[in-house]
Amino acid sequence: MLPGPAGRARVGDHRRRGYFHVWSRPVTSADETRTYPGARRPDRHRRVDTTGISLAVHEWGDEDAPPVLLAHGGFDFAGTYDVFAPLLADAGWRVVSWDQRGHGDSEHAPLYQWEADIRDALAVFDSVTPDPVPVIGHSKGGSLMSQLAASLPGRISSLVNIDGVPSHRSMPDVQDHDRTKLLADDLAGWLDHRRRSATNSRKPGTIEELAQRRSQMNPRLSQEWLEYLVTIGARRDEDGWRWKIDPSLRMGGFGPWRPEWSLYRLPDITIPFLVVLGSEPEPMGWGTKTGDVWPYLPRQARAVEVPDVGHFVHIEAPAATAELVLEHLGTPGGRS
Repeated sequence: MLPGPAGRARVGDHRRRGYFHVWSRPVTSADETRTYPGARRPDRHRRVDTTGISLAVHEWGDEDAPPVLLAHGGFDFAGTYDVFAPLLADAGWRVVSWDQRGHGDSEHAPLYQWEADIRDALAVFDSVTPDPVPVIGHSKGGSLMSQLAASLPGRISSLVNIDGVPSHRSMPDVQDHDRTKLLADDLAGWLDHRRRSATNSRKPGTIEELAQRRSQMNPRLSQEWLEYLVTIGARRDEDGWRWKIDPSLRMGGFGPWRPEWSLYRLPDITIPFLVVLGSEPEPMGWGTKTGDVWPYLPRQARAVEVPDVGHFVHIEAPAATAELVLEHLGTPGGRS
């Protein structure tokens, strides 16, 4: 079993270069194995401890190559980069990603908020290098890394935000007293859902069924990809399959955060900055267009809209996304 919440596995000093704790998820039968064209599991795995939480860290590429860090989106995990990350690794980068707290193989936490995710990211950064590093973030990960770049420009050398820039059009004008009511309604609804779930619902019994449920939120992603995602990011319990996500995140894991905070901080970013957007709207994502972000981008930034893809640009069009990113990053170890 993977080291994680149940076993609270620890491995000494992760900053010691070259030390990796390697694990693999046991597969009980060939029926639970899936592959996907171009997908490659990480070359190394290790753990980083931050504020009492053990994070799962995953790496592709030569350990001695210049690093680039990848931050995944909400309700996802590092495995969503299994096609995209190898393209960067094959271009000469040491690609490092991590499962955010409560996601994937990282431990569940008593606290989920924006600032905690920022602290976790810095702990992973420190485990790789004390020097400024290029970072890439998708969705929530893109917003997190944008805030980090604006707040600590000396820690990040270059930034790529993949469909993680909020659109001003998607921010409802809700008064504070209405927000309190919405929170109460959401909480009551969640409690009702939990009561119904105890008697009326069941977990998906097969890989295919869990993948089909995910497709309701990601209708543009293929069944083949979603089944692969299940085999690397879900687990099979006695009563069925479930994603390795802390269920309490259903009540929100953003803490005190509003989308406009990320949008209005974009002008403060002083490093090389690339925004990659998909052209097609879908249930997940902001539906942001290049015209929405141009007024907020700093002078050195660039925004590109990839045609015929949705929120998961790097999954639908990994080669095109990697080409844009590699052009932005420049030669590994050099300056962009």
